[in-house]
Amino acid sequence: MNALTGSSRVAPSILSADFSRLGEQVESVLSAGADVIHIDVMDGSFVPPITMGPIVVESLADMVHSADGILDVHLMIDSPDRQIEAFAAAGADVLTVHAEAVTHLDRTLRAIREAGMLAGLAICPGTAVSIFEPVVDLLDLALVMSVNPGWGGQRFIEATLGRIEETRAVVGPGVAIEVDGGIDTITAGPAAKAGAELLVAGSAVFGAEDPQSAYRAIADAASPAS
Repeated sequence: MNALTGSSRVAPSILSADFSRLGEQVESVLSAGADVIHIDVMDGSFVPPITMGPIVVESLADMVHSADGILDVHLMIDSPDRQIEAFAAAGADVLTVHAEAVTHLDRTLRAIREAGMLAGLAICPGTAVSIFEPVVDLLDLALVMSVNPGWGGQRFIEATLGRIEETRAVVGPGVAIEVDGGIDTITAGPAAKAGAELLVAGSAVFGAEDPQSAYRAIADAASPAS
């Protein structure tokens, strides 16, 4: 079992945070119980928007790590190999690359692990989950996108629930499954029941008036008792 497997938990995504109050907002969800902070990195090429880079990871590292939290970095960029060392140096704990953006998956995932991070592989809604199989021994995290990557606030694609179950059959119990996109109090429960252990929630947390309460509500919805 790696540090990401186990019971389902919500990973707030700072993509939807108020960057003028970023530290304050991240601290609020950490104090509410979050132990994984998700950082969406976009380059304007693999996806149209441009978001953030290693400097943001570095700015949050001390705060998150002092709370025993994990910095979960999701690269939606072309040529991610070029950025592995920079994100490792910035303090990333998990680095996830997109299967659609990597030429040599084996080499890239090995490089992530050799840099001291957990290795994740993400797939878009149109990519077959079978792509995880050849590199499963190098995976710590399998990220199943539940929206098309690039923008927050999109509607959860219902077919993702079946893809989560298919992914579990491919990767087995030792690889954590993450779902990213459209997670809120309605979709968190079904995604968790399908087998997702990390539920990325952006606008549903940081787009709310009270991110702390919003985080707790989604976490409650994802719990087995719900």
